[in-house]
Amino acid sequence: MNILFESQNGTGYITINRPDKLNALNIDTINELKETILKVDQDKTIKCVIITGSGEKAFVAGADIEYMQKLTPNQALEFARLGQETLHLMETSGKPFIACVNGYALGGGFEVALSCDIILAQSNAKFGFPEVGLGIIPGFGGTQNLSRLIGKSLAKELIFSAKMIDASKAKEVGIVSEVYQSKEELLQAGKALSEQIQKNAPLAIALAKRAIVDGFNLTKEDGLRYEASLFGVVFSSNDAKEGLSAFVEKRKPNYTGG
Repeated sequence: MNILFESQNGTGYITINRPDKLNALNIDTINELKETILKVDQDKTIKCVIITGSGEKAFVAGADIEYMQKLTPNQALEFARLGQETLHLMETSGKPFIACVNGYALGGGFEVALSCDIILAQSNAKFGFPEVGLGIIPGFGGTQNLSRLIGKSLAKELIFSAKMIDASKAKEVGIVSEVYQSKEELLQAGKALSEQIQKNAPLAIALAKRAIVDGFNLTKEDGLRYEASLFGVVFSSNDAKEGLSAFVEKRKPNYTGG
C-alpha cells in the first residue's frame, strides 16, 4: 500500500509510503490518500491528523516524474484536478491536519504540506517547487497556497527560481512553525501538539478553522461578519455550554463535539 494509516488516542497518522521512490506521488498514491482523508473525516474518534513520509530522506519528493512523462495534456489536467481535489479535502475538513515534514518536500510534496493547517519540520527538511526547471508548473495548488501564505513576491521568487530552502529559512518566512533535530523528535512534537489540540472543543476548532480558511479571501469587513456569524452558531452548541460552565465551576470540560 502506498498510504499507511493508523490511529491512536484520537490522533490519525497518515504515512505516504513509497520510500524507494522518495514517496513521490502517482495517481494510485493520490487516490489512496483521498480515500484515507475521506475515511478520517468521517471517523468521530479521530480529532486531529498527522501526515508524514516513510523513511528518512523524504516527506514527499514531488510527483512521480516517470508517471507524469507519459501523460497527455488532458490526462495532465485530470491529474492536477485530482491532486487539487484531494488536498482541498484537508483544507475543508473540520479536523486539524499537521504536516510533519522529514527530508524533501518538493513540488507535490510541498503542496501536501501547504494544504495542512500546521507544518512542523525536521532540520533536514528541504522545501521547493522545481517544476519550472522541468518545463511545467505546480499543479496541486502551489501557486495559490504559497502566495497566500508568504506573499506574492517571495512565492514568485521560489517558484520562478526553482530553488530549495531549508527548514530554518522556511521557519523564518512563516512556512514552518517549529524545527526539530530528529524524526523521532519531530513525530513526538506532532503527537504532543495533537494532544494539546484535543483538550479543546472539537466543534469550536472546526468553526475557527472555517473562519480562517473561508475568511481568507474575504475583505476584512466581510471576514469579521463571517466570524461573528460563526460565533453565534457555536453558542448554540452543547460544547459551548459545557466549556463555559466548566470554567465557572473550576473543573475540566467534557466535550462531546456537539
